[in-house]
Amino acid sequence: MPGVRTRKGNVFSVRVGPTDTRYFQYIANDLTQLNSDVIRAFKKVYPNDSKPDLQEIVSGEVEFYAHVVVPLGLKMKLWEKVGNVPFNGEIEVYFRGSQDYGNPAIKCSESWLVWRINKERQFVGRLAGALRVAEIGVVVAPKDLVDRMRTGRYHFVYPEMK
Repeated sequence: MPGVRTRKGNVFSVRVGPTDTRYFQYIANDLTQLNSDVIRAFKKVYPNDSKPDLQEIVSGEVEFYAHVVVPLGLKMKLWEKVGNVPFNGEIEVYFRGSQDYGNPAIKCSESWLVWRINKERQFVGRLAGALRVAEIGVVVAPKDLVDRMRTGRYHFVYPEMK
């Protein structure tokens, strides 16, 4: 998109309803997952006509993390850049990927890989303990990211865990 450069720390607004807006921040690139952009989406919902302080936004509770192509969402006009707050925090989130992804015959997978941003993937088989809350690690389409911000879940088919 001409005139808008994306860089780490950028904060974006997403209209999630007729009166509601939510925000996310671009925080990293993950070499483990196609060098894709990693964002953190904030839980708080703001009225569309509000102008919240960026520091307030990025200090809020994180609802989820995701891999997405940020410039594509800008080009599609699904979100807009509202500013930049440098991000230097630790990212402790785990991502998960199923070796069964794309196989419609498998509804529940026991063949999982997990990783942290820019760290080697580890095969764990069945997800247990803290890994059961690992984020889906595929690079999601911008519309899927907006769906999750609106409804709390993705609407694409992905294996469940046992």
